[in-house]
Amino acid sequence: MTPLASPLPWADLLALFGHFLLLSLLAVGGAITTAPDMHRYVVEERHWLLDAQFSASVALAQAAPGPNVLFVAVLGWNIAGPLGALATMTGTLLPSTVLTLLASRWGARRRETRGMRAFTTGLVPITIGLLFATGWLLAAPYVAGAPRWPGALALIACCLVVMLRTRWSPMWLVGLGAVVGALGWV
Repeated sequence: MTPLASPLPWADLLALFGHFLLLSLLAVGGAITTAPDMHRYVVEERHWLLDAQFSASVALAQAAPGPNVLFVAVLGWNIAGPLGALATMTGTLLPSTVLTLLASRWGARRRETRGMRAFTTGLVPITIGLLFATGWLLAAPYVAGAPRWPGALALIACCLVVMLRTRWSPMWLVGLGAVVGALGWV
């Protein structure tokens, strides 16, 4: 296999690029909000990854320093190597970058209009709903029939309470999750 060879045919790489391109336009609140549809596409529909591989890819990328969108590259890499990472990242970044550039220039000139204020206010519940759907998707393998589901639910509840009631950095909760996992409680 050559260094840029992919286990996927070019047509599948193009389909992967196209799907992530479309999802990029729906990523209100960041790419992580589209993780449920990414999961549906790469795990359930195309069978390119297993459920555990998908969750591990997201967890690995979220634990690494850098932008949250890195999980898209890890998914692409796990599907088709370097060309898969290129397809998913380009598909994710290209439309959102161009659209953001154009929309921010347009919106800056109209930021005080009633329509613009209503639009930005309306995006808040959409973003929150998409983030909850992503959290549910990532938690499901650990709470649905897992042998240590009470510990997983307790950890989720603890993280939720701490995030809502304190101004602690989420990195403390990532560390807590790592310790709880290392001890085998979840």
